[in-house]
Amino acid sequence: MPRTVTVGLDGSLESRAAADWAAREAKLRGLSLKLVNVWEPVPEPIAQAPLLGPETHQHWSEQIPREAAEELRAAHPEVDVLIEQVTGRPAEVLTDAAKDAEPLVLGSRGLSGVGGFMVGSVGLAVVAHAEHPVVLVRAEGDTSGTDSTVLPFRPVVLGLDTRAPDDTLIGFAFEAAVLRGASLRVVHGWNEPPYIAYGMPPDLELNAQLGAEEAAAVSEVLRPWRQKFPTVDVVEDSLSGKAANHLVDASAEASLVVVGRRIRRSALGAHIGPVTHAVLHHATAPVAVVPHD
Repeated sequence: MPRTVTVGLDGSLESRAAADWAAREAKLRGLSLKLVNVWEPVPEPIAQAPLLGPETHQHWSEQIPREAAEELRAAHPEVDVLIEQVTGRPAEVLTDAAKDAEPLVLGSRGLSGVGGFMVGSVGLAVVAHAEHPVVLVRAEGDTSGTDSTVLPFRPVVLGLDTRAPDDTLIGFAFEAAVLRGASLRVVHGWNEPPYIAYGMPPDLELNAQLGAEEAAAVSEVLRPWRQKFPTVDVVEDSLSGKAANHLVDASAEASLVVVGRRIRRSALGAHIGPVTHAVLHHATAPVAVVPHD
């Protein structure tokens, strides 16, 4: 089955913003855009109510994706727009749709008065269970990654854990930078020695040594990737403190933030991870969550 950039569409403002972002991503990748509209059946007694009659069913199952497709084709004539309508539970359907997506894109509301996402239960469930990349896009603000149609893309930001670097995650970020002709900013957070928490004076020499070691670890991880993608301008930021805070700060100047999620196939279930969870809720740029072993 041909791979597509796929977006979950329910007619909401946030899903339409996600569809517009996905259309631009499809153009960058030279792929078709698939709009997946999920109709969740309602109990029969409710379905017979006047306000949920045949006309309402037809509107939600046909009119919304058709109108969205027409708008997207007009705004992005070079992108082939497809529609797929599926009956079922949205989280399960969209998680399944991620298998053939490159990537799957979902909308998310922005936090009122505060930069960041309001990630709904469906979005969190899909992110937690999908085994392919999922991108969350806010409805509010500029999600294009540029300040105009003329200026280049803002940097792609990658959250890197040097203790367990993953090729799938790093490769996704480098390829995203190549697609956009953008630089790649790699953000790594490391913890200061525990004596800081007890109010003891810092050991400046030790901190400097630790900082140099952490920066060297970042460079070592990225060395083969710099060779593989020589055209990408890579900026390495190894910073003391919580990685999530640094990634959220970096998102203000990013076209895309890329973070990972370790796949768990145990009986304990899925897990997003504290850094990725924080970035999902507080970043102001679109966030790509890349599952990996």
